[in-house]
Amino acid sequence: MSRRTARSLPGVEERITAQGPAFRVGRKLLARLDQDGVSLLVGVCADEREMLIEAEPRTFSDTGCRQSHLRLRVHLAYVDERTLQRILWQSWRERAPKRLQQRSAGP
Repeated sequence: MSRRTARSLPGVEERITAQGPAFRVGRKLLARLDQDGVSLLVGVCADEREMLIEAEPRTFSDTGCRQSHLRLRVHLAYVDERTLQRILWQSWRERAPKRLQQRSAGP
């Protein structure tokens, strides 16, 4: 589900890295599959991350890595496709080049 959802976003490319599959828009990292194989690490703003973790702690958690901007861990077994799509769209809007954003309509 996460692979299909991420690759459906305009300009997103999947690349294989030492840490596993990663999804980029332009030169910016959007999300990557965690090494545990069951979680997706996504970059979202701090307010959104805190709200999601508080609302659904079984589905969302903080990665605990302060050096990375991919601070939201999404437990793929518990997230529904619509929520995952919304989170990935938000991350995409924060990272996609302006010219690409102007040509693309969100969900």
